[in-house]
Amino acid sequence: MKRICIIPARGGSVRIPKKNIIDFFGKPLIAWTIESAIESNLFEEIIVSTDSDEIGNISKKFGAKFFKRTEFADDITPVSHATINTIKKLNYSPDDIIFQLMPNCPLRTKYDIQNASEYFDKLNSFDSLISCFKFGWMNPRWALEKSGEGYQQLFEGNNNIRSQDFEDLFCPTGSIWISKFKNLLKKNSYYTGKHTYYNIPITSAIDIDDFDDLNMAKAFFLTLNSKLDFNFEKN
Repeated sequence: MKRICIIPARGGSVRIPKKNIIDFFGKPLIAWTIESAIESNLFEEIIVSTDSDEIGNISKKFGAKFFKRTEFADDITPVSHATINTIKKLNYSPDDIIFQLMPNCPLRTKYDIQNASEYFDKLNSFDSLISCFKFGWMNPRWALEKSGEGYQQLFEGNNNIRSQDFEDLFCPTGSIWISKFKNLLKKNSYYTGKHTYYNIPITSAIDIDDFDDLNMAKAFFLTLNSKLDFNFEKN
């Protein structure tokens, strides 16, 4: 049984052009994920699966292998399909454990990966793991949806309830997904029906899809690397 890291990185990002290789504090965005995977000392192989030669060549410079993907490179297909297609083509063992680390989560650390791996190894009732983070100030119970020229409360009756009086809610994130290869083959997804979630700090969970996300990730990075203590939640 081997631990294999797949980093799916499509070249044709729309909201942020060339998102996966934009500069993030002196390195291409994807480099942060590659380096945290290497530093975790968990993986026999770290593979960037991409349709882009530019992304692939940059990834090799930072220590990953480059798999040139010719399928599932659109913005509609679930990303797990690209991961599963990659591991099928590379003929891994059904018992190998496949980690999917998204390249747009630059603040995920080696410790997040190690702790998630350790938690997954202890699971008996579940066959896959998906990272999540706890909602804070952006509690979805207060969500509004656009209605004509105004807004309508999505969940009525919650607007007068204090956040501390709600039960905790969690949101999935693409930071760390883990499953045995054979379970992915059965369901073609990390959402196997027998999956569970692993709570990580919001700083590690943030995945960058647009410029607002990018600015938030930069703010988190500067905070985490300063002398300020925001006491972010840790497992």
